[in-house]
Amino acid sequence: MRFRPCIDIHNGKVKQIVGGSLCDEGDRAEENFVSQADAAFYAEFYKKDNLRGGHIILLNPETSPYYDATREQALRALAAWRGGLQIGGGIRDDNAAFWLEHGASHVIVTSFVFRDGRLHYENLEKMMRAVGKEHLVLDLSCRKRDGQYYIVTDRWQKFTDVILTEQVLDDLSGYCDEFLIHAVDAEGKARGIETELAGLLGSWAKIPVTYAGGVGSFADIEALGRLGRGKIDVTIGSALDLFGGTMAYREVLAFLEATHG
Repeated sequence: MRFRPCIDIHNGKVKQIVGGSLCDEGDRAEENFVSQADAAFYAEFYKKDNLRGGHIILLNPETSPYYDATREQALRALAAWRGGLQIGGGIRDDNAAFWLEHGASHVIVTSFVFRDGRLHYENLEKMMRAVGKEHLVLDLSCRKRDGQYYIVTDRWQKFTDVILTEQVLDDLSGYCDEFLIHAVDAEGKARGIETELAGLLGSWAKIPVTYAGGVGSFADIEALGRLGRGKIDVTIGSALDLFGGTMAYREVLAFLEATHG
């Protein structure tokens, strides 16, 4: 169980938001933290601790007037640590190579593969041809509806018809190097993890999986470690002191090293 850092960029600023509040209309989101530092600062910070495999997420669509500023922040972060970070947000087969060329280790994809509410294998094949399985992360972020976890797209605003199951994980794992999974309804709230989701991921765990959403205490990390059988990596955002939270970054790293190192 490793710590995976994050750099979320919205309206040209590094932020922590309540995931379920994000809305493209008006570029709105409920903010937990807005950093005065730029994305390159965080990339350099993580680089000093060699925390590879973290993710940069662009939270504005290309149609947003803020997109260029958000994109510029992402490029600065990648330049600050070439090969150290993954990137997601609006990635398609026709722009994925650009991000790899500018320093991303992997591209993270959801909406291009899950379009109009369903899974398009032809687009998944296009992504594999564009960047190779070894550079592709599938974001299977999900929200619970009618007792099931459905994969959501378009910055977590649209439900697909795909329920996250072990069979789906099996099917998709042949196309990618890793999975990134935000528990969207817990994201940014620091009120506890989605235990059912963590259990599902821990019982599967055939390729690297990063869980994000709801971690707000060391007890939550312990629970994720137990439910994930030590196989799931963790992202902590709003609860971390780097983003105005109460969990000390250094203590988190020390705790993970002591318990899962």
